[in-house]
Amino acid sequence: MIQPFDGHAISPETTAFLGQTHRLLIGGEWVDGSGELVTRDPATGLVLARFQTGGAAEVDQAVTAARAAFEGPWGRMTVAERTAMLHKLAQVMDANATLLTELDVIDNGMPRFIAGLTTANCVEMVDYYAGAVMRIEGTTTAPPRHIAAETEALTYTLREPVGVAGQIVPWNVPLSTAILKLAPALAAGCTVVMKPSEETPLSVLALGQMVLDAGLPAGVVNIINGVGAEAGQALAEHPGVDKISFTGSTATGRRIVQAALGNLKKVSLELGGKSPVVVMPDADLSLAIPGVAMATFFLQGQNCMAGTRIFAHAAIHDELMEGLAAFAGGMTLGHGLDFATTQGPLISVAHTEKVMGYIDRAKADGLTLVAGGERLQRAGNFVKPTIFTGCDNSMPLMREEIFGPVMAVQKIETDDLDAIAALANDTPYGLSGSVWTRDLSTAHRMVKRIRAGHVSINCHGAVGTNIPFGGYGQSGWGREFGQEGLDAYLETKAVTARL
Repeated sequence: MIQPFDGHAISPETTAFLGQTHRLLIGGEWVDGSGELVTRDPATGLVLARFQTGGAAEVDQAVTAARAAFEGPWGRMTVAERTAMLHKLAQVMDANATLLTELDVIDNGMPRFIAGLTTANCVEMVDYYAGAVMRIEGTTTAPPRHIAAETEALTYTLREPVGVAGQIVPWNVPLSTAILKLAPALAAGCTVVMKPSEETPLSVLALGQMVLDAGLPAGVVNIINGVGAEAGQALAEHPGVDKISFTGSTATGRRIVQAALGNLKKVSLELGGKSPVVVMPDADLSLAIPGVAMATFFLQGQNCMAGTRIFAHAAIHDELMEGLAAFAGGMTLGHGLDFATTQGPLISVAHTEKVMGYIDRAKADGLTLVAGGERLQRAGNFVKPTIFTGCDNSMPLMREEIFGPVMAVQKIETDDLDAIAALANDTPYGLSGSVWTRDLSTAHRMVKRIRAGHVSINCHGAVGTNIPFGGYGQSGWGREFGQEGLDAYLETKAVTARL
């Protein structure tokens, strides 16, 4: 018999939350939806909770509430008051950190150490954007020539909120992605209608109650549970939404763009990736082996910036493979609530089947299996960390985003940086990447050649609250985090006055 949470304890707060009725947040009230879904613990397959869902009608109600708040109390609030509200939200989140952490563990499957770090980063991000409210500044500039020729004049710019923002949150890091969208939107003065993933709604629903507890006015934040084809589509199409922000697959991103055409709403997209990891012959393997391994296996490979295309120089290829195989074999797979776990389950049965399909094809194609390549024989959606070498850029393993713990390695014989960069850039994506070398000149020359929005040296995925993150090519439009994340929710108004 499968035990809930593999027998691990959860806090009384989490137990109480799971026992609640999970509804929709519209206009400051929790209201009934028109449908119902269940969410499951991916480590056991057992049901965690039932939650109510909405569609076009509920999205319309939420947009109406968001518009009323934008044109009403939230729009009239001073910057000092808005700053204080965001700081209060950060405090409420920090006081409920255990609840937020455990919800992401049991709903998503991520290891507890990652969920705890994510929650702390979310608190930091809300505080960061609270501080940014008073740094929203315009500029002064020279007035138009024809007016200046007649009289003295003053020309300046104002930064104003875009308006009502629709935000669609993925399942792979639900709380983190919700906050990196919500915090800058609120700092800018926007109101929000958010749709969490139907796979992982729980931490976003808990966040909704914390928004109310922090005292934000009714309608500033609205949450509509539902499936993408219904609630997500309705949100992207809605003429009362001024901006849509989406994180997810490139295929869905294209549909978001089409849906947004009706009122030409502003669109931000953080989409897929197939990030290159270049390991040069002089790389410090004591850093590179664990770093390259976690570039692929972090969050079970279910993250858009995962470094899954490894270009290993022939001089270190065999030693690197030996070290990576040992690292993968030493990873502890299990429930995320177990503090010993370093890799959790994949999100669903369907996604596990998809990942195993890539693995089975790679085996059939004769690629060299270095580690893993099979499911863990237990309940839940577990796939062992898997490494194939002998790959090249023509193979699906190197070209398609698998979104699982699968590493594809290509041995490179050349030292020519342009030739290596050509291999690294042979992808429609351009989200992330990393270079591993002791040579500072090689590192920076290689970084310059890699076409990606976020490239690290002797580390991978070095994201931070203040560091802009986004992609080239089919990895998306715009940037999140940092000042650029705030700018995405601001309009610029130019004003000229004859004096």
